[in-house]
Amino acid sequence: MRDLIPHPLLARLGFLWLGLAASGTTLADPGYYLTTPYSVPGQASLDLRYWTVKSPGQSATLWPELGVRYGFSSRWTSEILASFIGDSLGEQNLSSWNWQNSYLLTQGQYPYDLAVHAQLIRNVGYGNALECGPVLQTEIGSTQVNVNLVFEHSWVAGDVTELKYQWQALQRLRPGLRLGLQGFGELGPWNHWSDTPSHRAGPVLRLALWGHAELQAAYLWGKTYGSRGDMFSAQLQLPF
Repeated sequence: MRDLIPHPLLARLGFLWLGLAASGTTLADPGYYLTTPYSVPGQASLDLRYWTVKSPGQSATLWPELGVRYGFSSRWTSEILASFIGDSLGEQNLSSWNWQNSYLLTQGQYPYDLAVHAQLIRNVGYGNALECGPVLQTEIGSTQVNVNLVFEHSWVAGDVTELKYQWQALQRLRPGLRLGLQGFGELGPWNHWSDTPSHRAGPVLRLALWGHAELQAAYLWGKTYGSRGDMFSAQLQLPF
């Protein structure tokens, strides 16, 4: 029962976020960091992220991001994240505030682990979105497999709910080093998929660093919102 009791600070943040969400409309960035189901209770981490989108013949758009996450229990992880956008690192504007939560529903009683992901997105200047969906992880031999479905509800453009997906397969090469493939996509409205869905995939590397720090990088080829856009991402998690 203790896991189900919200932390007082998190509850206050939640009321603040809901107040912000009630005041706007949205188009979410095509973020593509894969969500995993696990929590480290009592551990705080600095989450440094950097990703780009580049269309043929155009300069890349850059999204540096900074977040702080905390494991409130063995099941529940929460994170506050600020996302920026610009054509260069010297010309960045705040793009969105994000409040992410993952809650683990299983703890080893099945050959897979299942969690629920939820994220409230406050896009600066043009609205809000809410994401939620199942997060699944399993092991097949020495390969870690993740499959996630994300339902994103927007309070603009017809007040629609769209369906996105994430997947990943990571092979353990040696302790602290995994290499594999990662994929993401947007299918359009959840009950009537788009005729021009977006899919992208590519290699991903995960590397354990000093202490419990972890670095992950990926390069994906494909489309974003129906248009060609190659994507690079890097994520560094630093416990403190």
